[in-house]
Amino acid sequence: MAATKLALRSTLIPLFQRGNLALRNQTSLMKRGEGEIFLCVLLLAVLASTPAFAHFPIPPKKSEIGRRVVEKPVANFVLTDQLGHRFQWADTRGKIVVVNFIYTKCPDVCPLLSAKFASLQRSLEEQKQTDYLLVSITTDPARDNSKTLKSYGDLFKADQRRWFFLTGTKEALAKVWKDFGVSVQKAPDGEVQHTTLTTIIDRQGVRRVDYYGDKWQEKEVLKDIALLATRNQPST
Repeated sequence: MAATKLALRSTLIPLFQRGNLALRNQTSLMKRGEGEIFLCVLLLAVLASTPAFAHFPIPPKKSEIGRRVVEKPVANFVLTDQLGHRFQWADTRGKIVVVNFIYTKCPDVCPLLSAKFASLQRSLEEQKQTDYLLVSITTDPARDNSKTLKSYGDLFKADQRRWFFLTGTKEALAKVWKDFGVSVQKAPDGEVQHTTLTTIIDRQGVRRVDYYGDKWQEKEVLKDIALLATRNQPST
C-alpha cells in the first residue's frame, strides 16, 4: 500500500504541477494524515485537467469575498441524495448544516472544498458531535446523478448518514442556486462556472455565516459551528 501511494505521488504530483493546478493544501493535508484524500484530490484534478474539463469559478463581487455574517432563512426544497433517496430541506431543522456547491468533474476548487469538508467531518466525529449535517449541492445536474455523486463522495470517505450529495432536475436546482445566491453558467465548451459558496445554517434553518472562495480554514468553521451550537451566535 505504501509503495502504491509513493508511486501515485511521484506520478500525479508532476502532472498536477504541469496542469498549473494549485497545491495549496498539500502540506496541511499530509500533516493531518489525509494522504489518501490528498491523492484523491490530485487524481480528480489530473483526470479533469484537459481542456474539455476546464473550470473557472465566477469571480466574486466585493461583498462576496472571505467570511460574512448573515441572517437569511433558507426556503424549503426537495432534491435527491447520493443514494437516490428524497432529501427535503425542512427535515434538517434541529441540526447545524454546512452547505457548499460543487460538481464532480471540477478539476480545482471543488476537490479542495470536498477535502475541507472531509476534514470537518473527521474533526466533528472526534468531538463526538452528532447534531450536524454536511450538504454538497451539484452545479452540474446533466452529469452528476446519484451514482456519480456517491462514487465521488466515497473518494472523500463521506459518512452517508451526515454528508449528503444532492442532485435533481435543472429546474429544481436552479431555484436552489438562486435562493442561495449562487450563479451557475455553462461555458461554451459545456463546462460549469459557479459561485464558490460555503455557508453555515443554524438549527432554525437560517443562514448565519457565508464563506466565499477556498481560503477559509476548517478551524474557523468549527469555531462558528461550536458557537452556533452553544449560544446560536457566530463569532463576529
